[in-house]
Amino acid sequence: MSKTITLHTGAPMPTIGLGTWQAQDEEELERALDSALEAGYRFIDTAYLYGNEAIVGRTVQKWLDEGKGTREELFISTKLPMMGMRPEDVPEFLGASLSNLQLDYVDLYLIHVPFGMLRHGMQNLDEIVAGEVGTGALDMETDHVAIWKALEAEVDAGRTRHIGVSNFNERQLTRVLDNCTIKPANHQIELHLYLQQPDLVAFCLERGVTVTAYSPLGSPGSKWLNTADGLQLPDLLGLPEVRELADKYSKQPAQVLLRHLIQKGLVAVPKSTNPERLRQNIDVGCQAIYDFELSEAEMDTLDALDRGEEGRIIDMLLIVGVKDHPEYPWAKP
Repeated sequence: MSKTITLHTGAPMPTIGLGTWQAQDEEELERALDSALEAGYRFIDTAYLYGNEAIVGRTVQKWLDEGKGTREELFISTKLPMMGMRPEDVPEFLGASLSNLQLDYVDLYLIHVPFGMLRHGMQNLDEIVAGEVGTGALDMETDHVAIWKALEAEVDAGRTRHIGVSNFNERQLTRVLDNCTIKPANHQIELHLYLQQPDLVAFCLERGVTVTAYSPLGSPGSKWLNTADGLQLPDLLGLPEVRELADKYSKQPAQVLLRHLIQKGLVAVPKSTNPERLRQNIDVGCQAIYDFELSEAEMDTLDALDRGEEGRIIDMLLIVGVKDHPEYPWAKP
């Protein structure tokens, strides 16, 4: 199986990348990035809102300066933040990301979410977690088509090679597809055993839009998301069906979960700052994800674990009032 998929431009995109959400500790993330690059990762996914672009940029630049690889070997993606969801703001926020990353261009620039916030509404995700973002921070008028045209201009300017979306629903993605000159190259969505979104995935792939799975292991590092109203993070790595397959193929449970996704023609960006788990998730040397294939029956067994919307982990309801935004993308709680 190939280690890349092909974007609509003909460019390759690695099927496994390093997700960096929640990785803000400078030394920890630097070690993780060093380990990831050493292990063979060439796709790094970040975002303006993650607050770690500068760490990513510094580490990648050091790797390049030391002659360990070339910029052309890397695939770097970042995202337009919620408070930049106006066409006139796109050049500023992409410029800030490029400065943070110490790059002339990114390989993929995504609209992070389909709803917008006012410029003063939020500066980073810590403010959401702390409960400091109220209803008044939301911008209720979000023009996806105008924003998309601004992203297309950045492709023309050479500051991003590809553009795409994240956390959109089918209706919102259709709006972009029906009004674009440059087609979305990728759609990044929450995707794992308990939230497989087969209809949305099929919709994307049928239209030549590749799909990236975030939280592909069930976001085990997001313990802070556990709330008093009953949300508990799933233990996908401990599921009997997953462990049985891991034992059968002499793999780690995470490798089975990632194999299930890439065997469907998808991309996955597992997040880890643990060097050993980083190596296990990709393990280029011994092809740990690419040297085995799940049978059709085994794929069906894993597919059957889908819980639909009940399996969603990242619902963004920590943003006060977001469920009432006209562009909130999922079923209203």
